Amino acid sequence: MITYNADGVKMPDIRKRATTAWIKAVAATYGRKVGEIGYMFVSDEKILEVNNEYLGHDYYTDIITFDYDEGDVINGDIVISLDTVRTNAEQFGKEYADELHRVIIHGVLHLCGINDKGPGEREVMEAAENAALDMLRSMPAR
Repeated sequence: MITYNADGVKMPDIRKRATTAWIKAVAATYGRKVGEIGYMFVSDEKILEVNNEYLGHDYYTDIITFDYDEGDVINGDIVISLDTVRTNAEQFGKEYADELHRVIIHGVLHLCGINDKGPGEREVMEAAENAALDMLRSMPAR
């Protein structure tokens, strides 16, 4: 089950059923099933608070993924700063909705075992994000 919630911000305009189907399809390409994934959309201030409290980091970020995977079933909590998503979309000349979907799937890709901190890993993550976004664009509208 995938849940979508907002804390201190307006819930983004995403098609939850279609997004859920897409997330499950992406996970399946990595041989994974979706268990419990909880999305929480927040402000920059809230994600900074979460980053400080749980990870000891004192900086803003677009996403924090808490991984509770069990075998081939992905489970986790994914916290997304809509402020940073909007800033990044503007900075990179992307549509807000595209950037939001990129960040939504970024967390799922982490749950599927893809990292982005080591040498060469960022390129692997970007390729996986792009493939997932292509998959979203090719899915029938729901």
